[in-house]
Amino acid sequence: MAGINPNPTVFLLMANGQIESAVFPDFDELYCKFSFVHGQDWVVTSGLEEGISQITRRSRDERQLFVWNFPLDITYKSTNPYGWPQLVVSCYGPDVFGRDIVRGYGAIHIPMTPGKHKVKVPMFVPVSSSKLQQITSWLLGRRPEFVDPKVVAQGEGRDVTRVRSQGYAMVSFNIVTRDLKKLGYDLSPSDVTSIPLSSTVIS
Repeated sequence: MAGINPNPTVFLLMANGQIESAVFPDFDELYCKFSFVHGQDWVVTSGLEEGISQITRRSRDERQLFVWNFPLDITYKSTNPYGWPQLVVSCYGPDVFGRDIVRGYGAIHIPMTPGKHKVKVPMFVPVSSSKLQQITSWLLGRRPEFVDPKVVAQGEGRDVTRVRSQGYAMVSFNIVTRDLKKLGYDLSPSDVTSIPLSSTVIS
């Protein structure tokens, strides 16, 4: 068939979907940011690596949801699966003084298997290391947060960071791969039990 390389040197990963919603019971207004993080051998061929959503209010029904339905669309090419791309989600909202405060960080690997996936992403926030720092940060409006949210997708230094679980987000993916099998990577659903260690994948 024309256009198909019988001996590919790279494989493709195409992911689209959306950051659907989030649950943060203690807040009324939130917006979210996303960014994709990947290893050195990965190249983005199309799509957006970063974005920011609209502000939404918590629903008044029993679900108490923040609904964004914020679209995701990205295509990668790579020569090996090391550094498989991750999606980093960070949520922000105003405090009582109207200042934007981080309400949660979370990160997940893009699902490896083709098809539709729905992922529950646990969110967390860094916390001050002492009561005095907690009081000072509240008074000055300088809550603990990461300078670069992408740090949540890295293992280095995470073991010395104090965090508190806070809410979760729901993300849906449609995954298409090409030439993975031709390069010797056969990822059938039975081969992959759980990609993100701290999230729930529902295919």
